[in-house]
Amino acid sequence: MPFSLLKYGLSNDYPFEKDADLPAPTELKRHYDVVIIGGGGHGVATAYYLAKYHGMTNVAILEKGYLGGGNTARNTAVIRSNYLTSEGVKFYKQSVDMFQGLSNEFDFNIMYSSRGQLTLAHTDATVRSFRQRTEVNKHFGGRTELIDPQQIKELVPTLNMNPADMPILAGLWHIDGATARHDAVAWGYAKGATQRGVELHQLTEVTGVTVEQGKVTGVTTNRGAVSCGCVVQAVAGHSSLVASMAGIRMPITTYPLQAMVTQPVKPFLDPLVSSSALHCYVQQTGRGEIVFGGGSDPYPLYNTRSTLDLKESLLASAVEMFPFMANLKLMRQWAGITDMTSDYSPIMGLSPIKNYYLDAGWGTWGFKSTPICGKTMAELVASGGKVPELIAPFSMDRFDVFRQVNEMGATAASH
Repeated sequence: MPFSLLKYGLSNDYPFEKDADLPAPTELKRHYDVVIIGGGGHGVATAYYLAKYHGMTNVAILEKGYLGGGNTARNTAVIRSNYLTSEGVKFYKQSVDMFQGLSNEFDFNIMYSSRGQLTLAHTDATVRSFRQRTEVNKHFGGRTELIDPQQIKELVPTLNMNPADMPILAGLWHIDGATARHDAVAWGYAKGATQRGVELHQLTEVTGVTVEQGKVTGVTTNRGAVSCGCVVQAVAGHSSLVASMAGIRMPITTYPLQAMVTQPVKPFLDPLVSSSALHCYVQQTGRGEIVFGGGSDPYPLYNTRSTLDLKESLLASAVEMFPFMANLKLMRQWAGITDMTSDYSPIMGLSPIKNYYLDAGWGTWGFKSTPICGKTMAELVASGGKVPELIAPFSMDRFDVFRQVNEMGATAASH
C-alpha cells in the first residue's frame, strides 16, 4: 500500500472534513434584511452574490426540504444559450460564460463539461428557423452553426439519419452547449454564501406572507414568524402557490416533466442530441449512463410521479435515433415540476407587492440560468428594486402590455 494512501486514511480529516461545507442548523432570528424562499440553485445563487458582491449577509434562505432537493435535483443539467430572441440569447449567453468559471470561483468542482449541443431539423420549415437562430446567436456572441447531414454523421456516427422515416436535413450545432453537476452547483453557491454569513434553514417551510399597506413585512414558517426588509421568491414548480400567499396571481401553468436514465455503457456520445420532431433529447453522462428527456406532460399537475405512457413514447423516439439502445436496460425514471408561461420565458423582477421580488416561470430552462439569475436578482435586491437592464424584458407586466418574449420552439424537445 502506498504510504501516502495510508497517511490519508489515518488522518483526522478522513472521512469527514474538519470544517463542514455547511454550518450546523441554527434557530431563526426574528428579523432579516432579506428572506429568500427556496433553497434551490437560484435561491442560493442570489444569496451568494448578495453576500460576495453587495455585502448583504443578514440573509435567510428558507427551504422546506433540503438544499437543492427540488427541481435543481431533478433536471438533466443541460447548459446552453441557443435561444430564439435577442433578449433570451443575451441573458443565457452570460449564464454560459459564468458557468465556465464557477469551479475556480467556488474552489469546488462542479464537473463542467463543454460538449456542444446538436438539434436536428427534419423539415424545410425547421431548417429556416434554425438559420434564423444561428444568426441571432452569432450576433450576440454565441457559437452556433447550421450544419449539413454529412457533418452531422461525422459528429455523431451512431445516429440514425432517418429516424421514424423523417430524414435529417440539417442540424443546429451549438458549440457552447455543456453540462454540469446540478447538486455541485447548488452546494458550491450554498457553501460560499454560508461562509460569508448567510443562513441556510432547511426543513423550514414558508406557510404565509405578511403584507401591510402593499408592502411585504415578513413571512410565517413552520418554525415561527420572521420579519424582513424584502422577500425573494425562488420556488420552481410552486411559484403560483407561494405567490398566492402574498395575494399575487401569476400567469403560470404547472406541468410535470419526466426524464430517465439507462445502465452505463462505454462512451459513444459526446454532444447532446435532440429532436423536437421526435420530442426527445439524448445525452451520455461522464459515468456512461444515457439520459433521455422530452416535453412536459400534456396536462397540468403538481406531482413528480413517473408514468408508463411517457416512458414508452420517449424510449421509442430514443431508439429511433439510436437503434442499438433497444438492448439497454433502464435504471430509473423521475419527474420534476415546471412552471410554464405562455411565451416560454421566465418572470423576473418586481411584483405588485413592494419589496417582494419574483424569480419564477422557469419552465424547463431554470438550471442553465442559475448563475446569471443569481447575479441579476442580487443586483435587484441590493439596489432597492432597480431592475437590471438584462432582465427588464422578463417583467410580469409584459403580459398586460403584450410585450411577450416568445421562446416557444427554442427548447431542445418541443413542449
